[in-house]
Amino acid sequence: MSARSEHDADTRRAAEWVRDSLTTAGLTAEIIDTAGHPIVLGEWHGAPARPTILIYGHYDVQPAEPLELWDSPAFEPTIRDGRIYARGSVDDKGQLFLHVKALEAHLKVRGTLPVNVIVLAEGEEEVGSEHLEQFIRDHADRLKCDAVVISDSAMFAPGQPSILSSLRGMAYFQIDVQGPATDLHSGSYGGAVVNPAMALARILATFHDDEGRIAIPGFYDQVRPFPDAVRAGMRALPFDESHFRDEVGAPALGGEAGHTVLERLWTRPTCEVNGLLSGYTGEGAKTVLPAKAMAKVSCRLVPDQDPQEIERLMKAHVARVAPSGVTVTVNHLHGGRPWRADLEGPLFDAARRALAEAFGREPVIVGEGGSIPVVGDFQNVLGAPVLLVGFGLPGENAHAPNEWLSAENFETGMRAMARLYDEYGRA
Repeated sequence: MSARSEHDADTRRAAEWVRDSLTTAGLTAEIIDTAGHPIVLGEWHGAPARPTILIYGHYDVQPAEPLELWDSPAFEPTIRDGRIYARGSVDDKGQLFLHVKALEAHLKVRGTLPVNVIVLAEGEEEVGSEHLEQFIRDHADRLKCDAVVISDSAMFAPGQPSILSSLRGMAYFQIDVQGPATDLHSGSYGGAVVNPAMALARILATFHDDEGRIAIPGFYDQVRPFPDAVRAGMRALPFDESHFRDEVGAPALGGEAGHTVLERLWTRPTCEVNGLLSGYTGEGAKTVLPAKAMAKVSCRLVPDQDPQEIERLMKAHVARVAPSGVTVTVNHLHGGRPWRADLEGPLFDAARRALAEAFGREPVIVGEGGSIPVVGDFQNVLGAPVLLVGFGLPGENAHAPNEWLSAENFETGMRAMARLYDEYGRA
């Protein structure tokens, strides 16, 4: 739970566990401290004539609360009905660990690996990977590789291996509205003093138009459309919108008009309210005019949107629409650039062969609505292609109670990654 300082010791223990697991697998591993949470670096360079793969993952997780909604303890992995339940089972401890076990299997059975390997596990992915880009730049020579492989995503459907073609970026904001110096009696002051909660509601209501488009001026200016062939491939996938609606438990689906659900999730930017806080929220009634109100707002970005430009646009828009009588501040908490893959070359050919052999069917190309901030940093700093191939499934409750990972996918994913090392080594 990297977001909370009271769990710093727990986060470090997780780093030590990853280091020890890499050592047990047969790699040389160490913990490298940063200004935030530590980075674990594992290495094996016993194949000097072969290419080098850098495997990235993160050992930090989202907070597990509300704990009472878990059917088994969040940090005690439990297998039920073919699922591994635990915080981090799919995001991303379980998916990182399947790579560790695939490497261990190679080294225990053969005594060697078909490629050289670097494993980089960080502890700040869930809080924006604040210190990782600088770490990569500072250690670029040590991290030099021919390819980067990341498993921190989901398959399109059970039994259907998938290669991820794109990730959305992120610009995350906190909007604070300050009114009177203290909470006031709503009967004595209501109607004469601007209510910060109402002011915040008015601001948030300007973020979208009636068609679901983001109404912040200039927001779409840098959006690079996806090729028609990629969109056609997405529309050909067997996606059931009604099943998706039932899965999330919503009465109806929404979003930007003119796009399918998958296009909205994978190819279009968003602006979402993640949290609201103001006034009295306890049991019963308290007639209060709150002194302040706060909202957490995240914008998911697509190529070629820049988080810093979105910050500028957001601040200008809020300043323009904020009502008088309150003071409004917008803080950009963290951000990350979007990413799109070039799906050609020996790395992706090797991945297609490895996945097809392990799962018994050809992989499909998919997108991802979430963000992995470091992907663009790897590609830009190290100059290596990045392969994203994950083994989660839709509805796995990542970031929610009862997070799970398919036990079958864990085992098949290990076999697929072990095969990938072979295929890429030969390539």
